[in-house]
Amino acid sequence: MLRHRDTLRHVYGWLLLTPAAILLVAFTHYPTVRTVIDSLFSKGSAIRPSRFIGMDNYRALLDDPIFWKVLVNNAWFALGTIPTSIMLAIVMALLVNRAIPGRSLVRMAYFTPTILPMIAVANIWLFFYSPDIGLIDQITALFGVSSHNWLGDPSTVLPAIIVMTVWKEAGFFMIFYLAALQNIAPELREAASLEGASRWYYFRRVLFPLLMPTTLFVLINAVLNSFKLVDHLFVLTKGGPDNASNLLLYYIFESAFSYFDATYAATLTVILLLLLALMALVQFFLLDKRIHYR
Repeated sequence: MLRHRDTLRHVYGWLLLTPAAILLVAFTHYPTVRTVIDSLFSKGSAIRPSRFIGMDNYRALLDDPIFWKVLVNNAWFALGTIPTSIMLAIVMALLVNRAIPGRSLVRMAYFTPTILPMIAVANIWLFFYSPDIGLIDQITALFGVSSHNWLGDPSTVLPAIIVMTVWKEAGFFMIFYLAALQNIAPELREAASLEGASRWYYFRRVLFPLLMPTTLFVLINAVLNSFKLVDHLFVLTKGGPDNASNLLLYYIFESAFSYFDATYAATLTVILLLLLALMALVQFFLLDKRIHYR
């Protein structure tokens, strides 16, 4: 009887896990395996079916100058958005965690860009960056500065997209830091004040170490966001000019739906998955040692 009851308990547990397991396999594991398999085949057509070519797509990838340009663009994009978004989110969270006039309105103002649709955000910033008639050029014209094509200049298009992305993401990250700050005992600040610690010393030695679990979570999300930008590029630049704003996921989108080369897009996707997996391992195994869990 006892063994029968244990068996029923195990069966009941597996039945509870089955819906989640089916979704995980169907939408995560199977697509990943299928993508790896597709990357080993040639591009197929109606008169020339796809055939197994092994690592030829990966060798072609190494000789693709656009791929290396896109990879460098994505590295700069990540370096521009991730630290800036996190630091700005911390500053905003510290500000709205204090008793200031209109605190609820300030919180709402910080969070509003996050709830806007991506296409709407891209169109708003398209108006900001438009030459001559855009908001930025209208403001700079008051100071005698000539008009500039922000999205048409290879030297300014990527920084322009970085600014827009930081504006969109910082408010989202602020919510997590604000929640973490409200869970920190105020007695720590009072004790630090009694010891004569400055605000900067208290933040550096007490507050920021306690925020490290939140920082790890935010960092993982920021890294993922830096490699999945498509909507904004589609509206603003389509990767131009001369691939100066092209990023890895948008290049995958172009390869699959503009050039109709699904196998090359699969190869690029495998590289993207490997990069994300490598960064996840670095984050968990190196940063986790510096985290103080409570």
